[in-house]
Amino acid sequence: MRMSPKRTSASPKRASASPKRGQRTSHNSGSGPRIVFATVGTTQFDELTTTLLSDEVLSTLAAQGYTRLVMQLGRGTEPSLPSSPPPPLQIDCHAGAGSILEGMRLRAIMVVVVNDALMHNHQQELAGELHERRHLLSTVPSQLAVTLRDLGQKPPAFEPWPPADETAFPRFLATELGL
Repeated sequence: MRMSPKRTSASPKRASASPKRGQRTSHNSGSGPRIVFATVGTTQFDELTTTLLSDEVLSTLAAQGYTRLVMQLGRGTEPSLPSSPPPPLQIDCHAGAGSILEGMRLRAIMVVVVNDALMHNHQQELAGELHERRHLLSTVPSQLAVTLRDLGQKPPAFEPWPPADETAFPRFLATELGL
């Protein structure tokens, strides 16, 4: 099975993929399309893009019932993630803090792919810590297909990310300033 990518002209650049007509998938939820949203961030992460479009990854996603792959490629000022995703949504992203937080707030299945070619890799530290706390799965491009297969066979019980406390910072400032 192979999802075949096709580019759209939306900004930021996006590629969309879906299984061939008439293909059956083994994990069809019956509640609408199963979508994978992938983002590579504002820098180039060609290894993630190449890995996501590989036969192995696309076949794995199709076998798990995903019918659509949407990729955000490169820089853009538009919001990258949908504000209210149709479940189930899986997000495979680079390990940027903004993308991670957006996805966790949406309570999406997060598979974070760390660019292991970077030196002094703060993204690896963040993704690793959130993985240890069971908020997401962290992997590297060379292990993405294995991680996705494992996810399909035994989905983890993620710990939900707590909602934002918008009063925390003003309270902190008031306390520190003696107000």
